[in-house]
Amino acid sequence: MALRLFNTLGREKQEFVPIGKKEVRMYSCGPTVYNYLHIGNLRSYVFADVLKRTLMYSGYKVKHIMNITDVGHLTSDADEGDDKMVKALKREGKPMTIAAMREIANTYYEKARIDMQKLEILSADEYPFATDHIKEMVAMIEVLLEKNAAYKTADSIYFDTKSIPDYGKLAKVKANDEHSRIGVNSEKKNLEDFALWKFADAGGIGFEASFGRGFPGWHIECSAMAEKYLGVPFDIHTGGIDHIPVHHNNEIAQTEAATGKLLANYWLHNAHLTIGEEKMAKSGEFLTLSVLEKEGISPLAYRYWLLTARYSTRMDYSLEAIKAAQTAYEKLVNFILSAQKTTFWAKLKPKRLPSGFYREKFLEAINDDLDTPKALALVWELLKDGSLPDTDKKATLLDFDKVLGLGLADIKKLEIPEEIQNLLDERKIARNSKDWVKSDELRKEIEKLGFAVKDSDSGSELRPL
Repeated sequence: MALRLFNTLGREKQEFVPIGKKEVRMYSCGPTVYNYLHIGNLRSYVFADVLKRTLMYSGYKVKHIMNITDVGHLTSDADEGDDKMVKALKREGKPMTIAAMREIANTYYEKARIDMQKLEILSADEYPFATDHIKEMVAMIEVLLEKNAAYKTADSIYFDTKSIPDYGKLAKVKANDEHSRIGVNSEKKNLEDFALWKFADAGGIGFEASFGRGFPGWHIECSAMAEKYLGVPFDIHTGGIDHIPVHHNNEIAQTEAATGKLLANYWLHNAHLTIGEEKMAKSGEFLTLSVLEKEGISPLAYRYWLLTARYSTRMDYSLEAIKAAQTAYEKLVNFILSAQKTTFWAKLKPKRLPSGFYREKFLEAINDDLDTPKALALVWELLKDGSLPDTDKKATLLDFDKVLGLGLADIKKLEIPEEIQNLLDERKIARNSKDWVKSDELRKEIEKLGFAVKDSDSGSELRPL
């Protein structure tokens, strides 16, 4: 069954036809490393990971680039406000230097990579930092100036949106639409024109360029780095839906003006994670993966919860819903552990193949624009099927997990250290005696040693923190 994806560029579900036969080239808008990632950011990267895994499952080699923004991302899409990295320098009391800015960027990049690893997100081939590619951005801006697709004002180099006939085609914006305006400036030719380069204030952070010292706009960064690492056009560009009206429209416009080519053939966007009616970034709640972990939520349980909705469907944060997802995820883990027991059948056929019927249904689900809710429903249908031995079910489940990314292949029976086991035994005696104070004290001791205890009517369960 052919893979069909909803292409924002055409506003319809389309069959995926790669440029090359064997390799797919894919670019994902990555983090601005001025702070920790919140769980809304992480939804975008889990979505891109499921897409990448689906392509690999279909036999493609995927060349994947995820950029790291460490300059030029202003607090407003309207070319206004502070650079987010400058805000981080002020917040952390660092000097206003490029070196200090990179130090902060490196710190939060490492934190971001740890979160991605906890979520079983496959590594990209490259994570290019914007500040390492100023030369490529300057070169692209010079081309745009030569082609009269850009012009200079007192504060910036702007892209002339009237220099191409179909500006705004990704979001289908029209001239003078309120949401297409990129800030008011009396020197701008058109309301929609956006900054390619902002000139630095005296003493401010800046990079040298032929047209004046300053720093790049956020949009030119992605165009320049994508062209360097993937060439244009490439196959797939991913990001959040908030990138459609401004950031991605502008990437398309400046690349087409500079190269005469489309930037990417397929544009896929994930919906927001919200708290109430507000998206996570604007809700005032800064929920990180570590916050969930302190609530006893496994990162992979959070990933499981994200898979219960299509990537293109808005999800509203609910701790209760995520805890329910954790219960479901733990059932999968327990099945894998129970299926690891050696049986006579397993000795005869130690390497089982995934069930053909279920694999066909799984392909139908993921090839239909990454229908992960349907794929998860199929997982539970599989586990309830009394006609299949557990060895078949396990082999099929592990095959599905190549796409779902729940880390099931790495699950091993937990080896409980003797010190922990002694505390557990002592705690069991305390609970049987209804000595809840001592039971709680022992639980805290166990947590200090790196393990969590989850109590239920059926007993107590231990898991590493």
